[in-house]
Amino acid sequence: MMTKRFLVLAAASALSLGGLAGCATGFRADVARFQQLPPAQGQTFTVMPGDNRLAGSLEFAHYGDLVAKRLIDYGYVRAADPASAQLVVSLDYDIDKGTQRVRSTGFARSPFYYDPFFYPGYYRGWGGWRGRYMMGFYDPFLWGGAGYNDIESYVVYQSRLRMKIDRAGGERVFEGTARAQSVSNKLTYLVPNLIDALFTGFPGQNGEEVRVTVAPEPKN
Repeated sequence: MMTKRFLVLAAASALSLGGLAGCATGFRADVARFQQLPPAQGQTFTVMPGDNRLAGSLEFAHYGDLVAKRLIDYGYVRAADPASAQLVVSLDYDIDKGTQRVRSTGFARSPFYYDPFFYPGYYRGWGGWRGRYMMGFYDPFLWGGAGYNDIESYVVYQSRLRMKIDRAGGERVFEGTARAQSVSNKLTYLVPNLIDALFTGFPGQNGEEVRVTVAPEPKN
């Protein structure tokens, strides 16, 4: 059973600095999915690393188990023998080295406000991928103005999780990517949340791109 609540929002909503921290407002990710998955009817699967360097990694095994649990929730069965699996799930994830950002802590705000993280535009990264809702050209934290006396800096990290599902014969039936920005670079925080985002409404509509917010765990 899922332990988190999910809220799917339109991809045009803005992300504030508080949202980047992933605290009160939850974890936000842009999810894209392409799929031709048949209805789940107990098909067996195995989870493999997309990067062969992760083979045998305890870290990857942990994240692979999280993915397997989601697939089991949706009606698939983890194969006892990976060689006999009907579906092969490939998983990889990464995070960049971060981008330094600065902002003023003064009381005044420039009237020319632009969202620094989701200004319409295109961003190039991860082997040439271009996608919307990444860092734009205009940045309110770099604009001058009255009251901008105190300056502080922080680092924004771009993280990505990608999952592919192939039939045993090699036919691709699913491709999904979840991307997020955060001030945290901890994979133990980012990867589970990216997995939760990717599996929200799984398998989704073919060719869809949505903004997903994973609500924080309820406090006791």
